Amino acid sequence: MRATTLLGATVLVAPHQTRGTRSVSPDGMKPIPLEVWDNRDVAPEAVRTAFDGPNGRGWLLRWLPARAHDNGLFVLFSNGVGRDDDEVRTGNAMIIDPYGRIVAETPVADEAVVAADLDLDLVPLSTGRRWLRGRRSELYDLLTEHQGNELSPCEVRFDTPSDPLTAPN
Repeated sequence: MRATTLLGATVLVAPHQTRGTRSVSPDGMKPIPLEVWDNRDVAPEAVRTAFDGPNGRGWLLRWLPARAHDNGLFVLFSNGVGRDDDEVRTGNAMIIDPYGRIVAETPVADEAVVAADLDLDLVPLSTGRRWLRGRRSELYDLLTEHQGNELSPCEVRFDTPSDPLTAPN
């Protein structure tokens, strides 16, 4: 998101296929049980509770508004919904403004479209956009250097080093 913003973006389209993971992280997003989705017709409140809870909307709200705010742009987030093989996608499509506020979101645990008029005048005034101009780019070289402890995304999901930044491969 940061690189896209620095290249001039004011709106970021962020399609996802987000679902819970079997991560070793104790506070990470966990899977929605398949039976919750499979029983949605007889227990729709269980689906809504799961999708709104810490493994659905609650998880997204831990990081998505911060990315919009920190970068001073609109984020148009979409996500699959329902069973996808042995996983449940949590939906929760939303539009977030440059201050991290939700402008629109889907209220249903089903396929839905969200739409909103975007006030692009918010972008240059937003806190994140203004602070980007004060960043010290000379301090960021380390972010692009190979450290020797990199793993593939699949490996990272189940990796359990005591200190992930210093653990050897």
